[in-house]
Amino acid sequence: MAPQPVVTGLSPKEGPPGTRVIIRGEFLGTRVQDLTGLKICGSDCLLSAEWKSPNKIIARTGPAKGKGDIIVTTISGGVGTSTVQFRAYHETIGPLKESAVWIEESPSQNFAWGRRTLTQSGLTQEDPLGLSIEGNEQKIPEDLRDLFPDACGDLSQENFSPAWFMLENHLATSFEDLKAGLAYLKRKVESQKEGQLSFLKSNAGSVIDQLDTLMNIRDKLQEDVKLHGTEPFNILEQSIENSISESQKIFTDVLVRKEKADSTRSVLFALSRHKFLFCLPNSVDRRAKAGEYDIVVNDYSRAKNLFGKTELAIFRQVLEEVDQRILLIRRQLHEKVVKMPQSVEQQKKLIKALTSLELQQSGTPIGDRLRNTDPAWDAIEARAKYLEATFRQTYEQHSNKDAGGTQEKSKSRDPSQAPSRVNFCEELCDIAASQLPDLWRLGQLYFTGELRGPHDPKPGDFKRMVLNAIDKFCVYLRLAILIAGDQRALRQASGLAWPIGSASATHHFLPWIPQCLRYTRIAYATLIGLDLPSEALDIIQKLIDEVRLFCFSIIFKRATDRCKKLGVHETWEMTVEDYPGATLLPATLETLLVETLDEVQSVCMQPEVREGNLLEPHSDGQREVTQRLQELLSTFSGVIAELAYPAHDDETTPTHNVSQLLGFPNTQQPESVSGVLSGSASVSWEQRMLCCLANYAYCNKSFFPHIGELFVRYGYPLPTLAIETARYNVNQLFTNLLEEYVEHKGDPLVGTIEPSMYLGRFQWDHEMEIGLGHLRPYAHECCDNLVGVYSEIYSISPALLRPILESIVQTISEELARLMSCVQRFSYTGAIQAHVDIRLLRDALDNYANETAKNYFMEALEAISPPLNSEQKRKADEILERVKHNMRLQMLCFGVKEP
Repeated sequence: MAPQPVVTGLSPKEGPPGTRVIIRGEFLGTRVQDLTGLKICGSDCLLSAEWKSPNKIIARTGPAKGKGDIIVTTISGGVGTSTVQFRAYHETIGPLKESAVWIEESPSQNFAWGRRTLTQSGLTQEDPLGLSIEGNEQKIPEDLRDLFPDACGDLSQENFSPAWFMLENHLATSFEDLKAGLAYLKRKVESQKEGQLSFLKSNAGSVIDQLDTLMNIRDKLQEDVKLHGTEPFNILEQSIENSISESQKIFTDVLVRKEKADSTRSVLFALSRHKFLFCLPNSVDRRAKAGEYDIVVNDYSRAKNLFGKTELAIFRQVLEEVDQRILLIRRQLHEKVVKMPQSVEQQKKLIKALTSLELQQSGTPIGDRLRNTDPAWDAIEARAKYLEATFRQTYEQHSNKDAGGTQEKSKSRDPSQAPSRVNFCEELCDIAASQLPDLWRLGQLYFTGELRGPHDPKPGDFKRMVLNAIDKFCVYLRLAILIAGDQRALRQASGLAWPIGSASATHHFLPWIPQCLRYTRIAYATLIGLDLPSEALDIIQKLIDEVRLFCFSIIFKRATDRCKKLGVHETWEMTVEDYPGATLLPATLETLLVETLDEVQSVCMQPEVREGNLLEPHSDGQREVTQRLQELLSTFSGVIAELAYPAHDDETTPTHNVSQLLGFPNTQQPESVSGVLSGSASVSWEQRMLCCLANYAYCNKSFFPHIGELFVRYGYPLPTLAIETARYNVNQLFTNLLEEYVEHKGDPLVGTIEPSMYLGRFQWDHEMEIGLGHLRPYAHECCDNLVGVYSEIYSISPALLRPILESIVQTISEELARLMSCVQRFSYTGAIQAHVDIRLLRDALDNYANETAKNYFMEALEAISPPLNSEQKRKADEILERVKHNMRLQMLCFGVKEP
């Protein structure tokens, strides 16, 4: 409760009734409606009070008399106190004083000789002591009224007090002067007591003139009687009587007019005094039209307090007319309360005015004609319905525009122009950010009691209303943004569907999804500041998480599309230190991935206020990250495969890099140098395959695990499933490509062994010259071709030597075992030569021979029939040593275990 009102200042401090008084103090009310009472010297002055501020009130005094306090009463502070007093007195009305009432103008009586004085005593009042009052102009002391409560110092009044007169007029006169004044007063009184003789003496001339005049009149009358008789006296008498009658009529008429004037003056005074009431019907209409409903409520309340219990018919008639006007204003107010759009402050003002007017008319016959159940709740429902209607209207406007533009050609679409979906999201978020807070604030005002009506509040209904509005907001955003979501479920739940546009329109919309997310987040931040219940905010948070995840998906799909074009930018530069032969293609992918992760982090993955973590274990976000990374890495693996198998029309048919001239080594050399191939246009198919195999191996060994570490650095959980799946796919592609390369290199090489072996109708059962220490052409051919393959692989990626050569060596050993097993009989020298050929190949390729190849070599040696004796073995060993010495370079090439 506010402090008690205190009056500390007053101007003026005295005066007659109707004096305009300025009252100053503290806590004199917070507004006009707070002032409920004002008494000055016990007289009620509320009707004339004008509240200016909590420290100032202007009013006019009532018909009080004497000293008294100024008591201010307010709703907030109650009955107040006063530290100052006002002195009220009744002013004497003289002939020169303006007055609004009838004043008897009978002159003062001078009882000397019973005659009336010719002039008013009030005009020629002199000092009865015959003294000058100059120098005695002093203000009456404040306590003079207290000393003489029923007296005054006016000589013409019945309650004249000599003491008052002396204190008022001769406060500074000396005692000697006062004695002289007393002597003067006595002489004046004695002079009035001398009688008729003294009067005649002083007026002898006048008396003689009067006697002469009377004598002349008598003589004239006697002459008239002689001439005309006594009838003139009758005529004179009749004239006098007529004059008396006429004067009586005139007097009566004057009295009637005086009464009418008094009545008119009383009426005018009543109208002036109660002007507030008589002007109230038009005043409330005028104030209502101007929107000043607080003044209407205040004026109506004052009228009810002042005249509500009056018995005067005219007052009751005016009050009934005012009640009718107020009833009409209540109807208008209720219509304005539910009329949208309008601000919360305007609605609040209207609801308060309507509630106050309804409360003042409650319990009366006129009030029962219109009962507004709960205007505040009606305003809340109207605002909620308007919000939903605005959502629906905005949705239909933009969706119809999008439906009408589906036939628009993609060539005429401006990429910089936002699609209708984006404009819809922006407008819808603006509506939610501006109108949902208004709805919530109006509800809070209602439930805190500021706008509550006579009925109990409905918190459950309001909560359901807010939740429904937020749910509608989220449904419309889902329809516009989540184009890849379950639109069928949304259509079944809401009965709405955004028109399906062309593929180009969808492609045009996807880059704008982060902007839609930004609009949604701005609206969400606005609603967070309202202290909404968690249940309402969770609805929007779920939508934002879905949009964030969808935005992540779109960004990664765009990165996947860019990844499909990485092969165009392949320069075949082999500058990867960790894995020779690997090109810059993985590094290009890493750059693309870093750009994508930066974009994702800034756009959607970094949670803002009251947003969840999308990367919770076993969450949709983590599954989406795994799926998108898996798609990206799978696409990258496909790009490598496309580079390994070019589909260009100008690509020459791959040639087998194997010499077809038996007995001569392969003379083709790889067209590469260490680090950089000589232009992508001149890169051979074999070199492409080797680079792609190196890229596969590098991805499997270190690059894909490095991608996992990159995701961890950006705050993601380690995408183990995506990495391992990608590694498995790369292994499969590596195996397939390796088989393709081995088949391309190994089949021609193996295919030349048998023709070279039987060149020139050679047969193993014929004797031959073996002392020169040479190999048969097929062995030389096989060894030289392997050196050529070795050189080609080594120049690209030495790490690929073992997996490629092992497969080729196994195929060669299997072919040798088959050919040897097909020979029926070996000659003495043929057995030695076959033994030397097979042993040389076995020893030279020992580092690249697996167990299966070694077994095949052993089968080939065992297939020589008959087996070699000791002499043959000794000669074979000698020839083998000479051959190894002659082929030491080839042997050295294959002798490096870890190239």
